[in-house]
Amino acid sequence: MHKLVIHSIALSVLLGMLPAASAKQAWVYFGTYTGPQSKGIYAAKLDDSSGKLDAPFLAGELTSPSFLTIHPNRKYLYAVTEAKNSTVTAFAIDAKTGMLTLLNTVATKGSSGCHLVVDRTGKSLVLDNYGNGSVVTFRVGADGRLSEVAANIQHSGSGPDSKRQRGPHAHGVTLSPDNRFVFVPDLGVDKIVAYRLDPEPASLTAHDPPFATVPEGSGPRHFAFHPKQSFSYSVNEMKSSVTVFSYDREKGALTSLQTVANLPEDFKGVNNSAEIDIDADGKFLYASNRGHDSITVYAIDAERGTLTTVERVLTQGKTPRGFKIDASGHYLIAANQDSNSVVVFKRDGGTGRLTPTGQTISVGAPVCVIVLPIN
Repeated sequence: MHKLVIHSIALSVLLGMLPAASAKQAWVYFGTYTGPQSKGIYAAKLDDSSGKLDAPFLAGELTSPSFLTIHPNRKYLYAVTEAKNSTVTAFAIDAKTGMLTLLNTVATKGSSGCHLVVDRTGKSLVLDNYGNGSVVTFRVGADGRLSEVAANIQHSGSGPDSKRQRGPHAHGVTLSPDNRFVFVPDLGVDKIVAYRLDPEPASLTAHDPPFATVPEGSGPRHFAFHPKQSFSYSVNEMKSSVTVFSYDREKGALTSLQTVANLPEDFKGVNNSAEIDIDADGKFLYASNRGHDSITVYAIDAERGTLTTVERVLTQGKTPRGFKIDASGHYLIAANQDSNSVVVFKRDGGTGRLTPTGQTISVGAPVCVIVLPIN
């Protein structure tokens, strides 16, 4: 009996000497519109065990870095400046402090650049210019720096809305899961335009079929692939809806299956849907509403890919421009542009439902949210 007690005490002492298991953490970066309350890209540390976001700090000074993306090697961050003559800027990431060091800045050869992605090999960056409706590419060097524009493709056409669709407005760039294709939702022409990507020279060529369509006047904005099944989804800004597609992986072809409303039937105000994200298990899709100021939660049918509304959750602020599910899947971080706030929601992995954690931080005019796990 005495030996057992001694061994138990010894074990307790030994365990007490071992370092406690640290909570998983991540850097959360926010793209913003600069002004009185913002000077560029902000960062905050997220604690995965509590959903707590530390106070944000200015990680990299830059004019209106509206959208951000991170290199696959997690060493570099890229930001597009949304302006009449847009630019894209490369930064090196300090993983310990979250700070960003400027590498170089190049012109996008267009206006109102608004979305970007680095391909999975890390050799090319694809970006769209909303203002003039073009898609451009850049070669990415081993040091993270960007070349001048390598490919420049101009969209053409119009849509039925004479105010917002008089010409093309490329609004997102999304890689196919196998990195072979880039899909570009164009708000101005109601198409998801498809390109073949050759990463090393950063070349784009028109694909066959060249595009898929959404219902007229919908204004597709952002696009996402199901993480496990052959489905994809477009959030449509102008009609506040989500269109579901089946995806032929071999052919790179989209076939429309369903379009669902992103708003309650009794909503009468002005709304523009904005962002879309899918959980890593592929069970739930989330889409934000600017005007109704909410995020709609949809359940994804595992066999058909179609959507059923679970709930709509108010984001506790105005104009939820962007949001992101963190790497753990436990939290959703929503950026409210017009109330200068970022709100953390607890996510139920079984039901998809969102519950405010009480964690809110102030960031001036936040537009984009990206999450970088800390190793």
